[in-house]
Amino acid sequence: MVLKFSGDIDELAYPFIFEDSSLCDFEILTDELCTYVGLTISQLADGELRQSLSWLQPRIFNLNGSIRGKCGIFEDDIIKLKADYHYFRAQVTDNNKRFVLPRGVGAVVQLHQCRSLSKKVVRQLVKVDAEGKKVPETLPRFSNLLVNYFFALTRVLNQHTGIEEPEYISINYPMPDAK
Repeated sequence: MVLKFSGDIDELAYPFIFEDSSLCDFEILTDELCTYVGLTISQLADGELRQSLSWLQPRIFNLNGSIRGKCGIFEDDIIKLKADYHYFRAQVTDNNKRFVLPRGVGAVVQLHQCRSLSKKVVRQLVKVDAEGKKVPETLPRFSNLLVNYFFALTRVLNQHTGIEEPEYISINYPMPDAK
């Protein structure tokens, strides 16, 4: 049996929900990401971080429709997001840690979820592309940058609240011995 629309609009969550492609999954993931960004914004006091996220949130919905519709992620969006990323990353005083164990409370937890979802968005773009759908080159660049941006924000917020972030050093991929 193939699932399909019943014909009753009240029983349809999303026009493309019964589609058998990764494109619909991409759109659902970006919708979830946009929701988590909104949740994070609602937990932050006014300030630079909230302003940056408020600028970003509608662009995530632009990302959402950028394959099925007209591409809504532009080079200027990448430039602005990269500038914000570098700005917040520069505020981290112990930036020599390669990776940290995800910890924190409140908005930090949501930002870690945004970071993880952004990776899933990138992976979904890979699948969409593999299925032969043209993916505008700005989309994977913007989506990969989101991962790093959200990570920087978690570091800044934890630093401001005094939450310790232990460095994670993988036993799976050891660093070569320094000579």
